[in-house]
Amino acid sequence: MPNIFEPGFDAEQDQPPFSWRRSRLGRQAGSEKLGASLFELAPGASSFPLHVHHANEELLVVLAGTPTLRTLDGERELEPGEVVAFPTGRRGAHRIDNRTDSPARFLIVSTMIAPEVNEYPDSGKIWARNFPPGRESEGEALDVLARPDPDLGYLDGER
Repeated sequence: MPNIFEPGFDAEQDQPPFSWRRSRLGRQAGSEKLGASLFELAPGASSFPLHVHHANEELLVVLAGTPTLRTLDGERELEPGEVVAFPTGRRGAHRIDNRTDSPARFLIVSTMIAPEVNEYPDSGKIWARNFPPGRESEGEALDVLARPDPDLGYLDGER
């Protein structure tokens, strides 16, 4: 059984500064419609670029360390035990950075709704997919990462 204090890390990313270890606790426990992931950020690491979920809501619980939360409204340091909600849409935009000399651990709980569209305000990218966040595609996958093109018309390329 998964354990938040002794996690079985089952995913990682090492593309600095976006480097982390992840234990997909919800999946390990058998959850299908609710996600729960324990993330560990090394000193100087970040979770993901600043992003917006348009279908899924997330909740962050700081377990160890003092990570920095960045939103569209600014930045603030979080403390162990602090809980932060990220509702859908731009008001829930977030990025987590570890600017300390110690590892930071936090739990992210989320709905697992598909399709999902993520927006990346810093780069102008949009990511659309027909599978829930943190899951691999099953069957016919729609997985598109692009930047909006104001010159692309609705009927362009159609016959």
